[in-house]
Amino acid sequence: MLSILIPVYNYNIFPLAETLYNQVLRCNISFEIICLDDGSEIFLTDNEKINQFENCTYFILEKNIGRSAIRNLLAKKAIYENLLFLDADTIPVENDFISTYISQITNTEKVIYGGILYKNTKPSSDQLLRWIYGTKREALPTLERNKNPYISFLTLNFLISKSVFLKVRFNENIPNLRHEDTLFSFELMQNKIEVVHIDNPVFHLGIEDSQTFLRKSEEAVIGLKNLVDSRLISSDYVRLSQYFQIIKKYYLQPLFAFGFKILKPFFLKQLLSKKPSLFLFDVYRLGYYCTLKTK
Repeated sequence: MLSILIPVYNYNIFPLAETLYNQVLRCNISFEIICLDDGSEIFLTDNEKINQFENCTYFILEKNIGRSAIRNLLAKKAIYENLLFLDADTIPVENDFISTYISQITNTEKVIYGGILYKNTKPSSDQLLRWIYGTKREALPTLERNKNPYISFLTLNFLISKSVFLKVRFNENIPNLRHEDTLFSFELMQNKIEVVHIDNPVFHLGIEDSQTFLRKSEEAVIGLKNLVDSRLISSDYVRLSQYFQIIKKYYLQPLFAFGFKILKPFFLKQLLSKKPSLFLFDVYRLGYYCTLKTK
């Protein structure tokens, strides 16, 4: 009935797998938990203990194939029609997490997104930017997410049927630079597949330090630009690329790029501080976008 699919990279997922296993046993359904390791170098011994659970497997790939390809491979390996995708650095908030998703299974073509939360306890000062961004921009109430159901969708906690997944899949031809979830949600919209938001969240545990998050954010900007330039998504789908198009339209890109290079030390000092501003984070990303070569 249910295939629980977890891509893994350098993360200890034994606590997540054990939690899911205990929950799904109480539901008395046919199930499997597949954990596919994308060429990790650490936590291998911990994660291999997952194989001791019935209907649970932990595979290690010989080489890293990337975030899109590993999700497609997980779906290919799944034997059941209902696929529950979870990121490795998550943990269910509630004890009825699995049963809530099971209650949502129907024959209609739709995707169910349960949402994300961050723990209320502030992390160390060098992780504040990621934590603040997550709590303010990602951990949105169900009502708020349903206002923009596609762009509010994240791929770390969702239920989808295999038949629907095969219509969309993750694009393996794009660079491994993030925003694969953006493209996935855009293609769901293009295919008129409904995204339903429910209140069934996971905690996001893998909070990077601010410097790592800024580096990954720059990679994400490059990834977004690639999607727009390749016409895989429309420029107005994501607010950042929408603002860039306005700047480009009025020939202001060189001015913004120059200003970004001059002010970058100020941005970094503020964003790496104990009180990072999300407004300045947005300006930083927009400025960085303007420095990239335009096609």
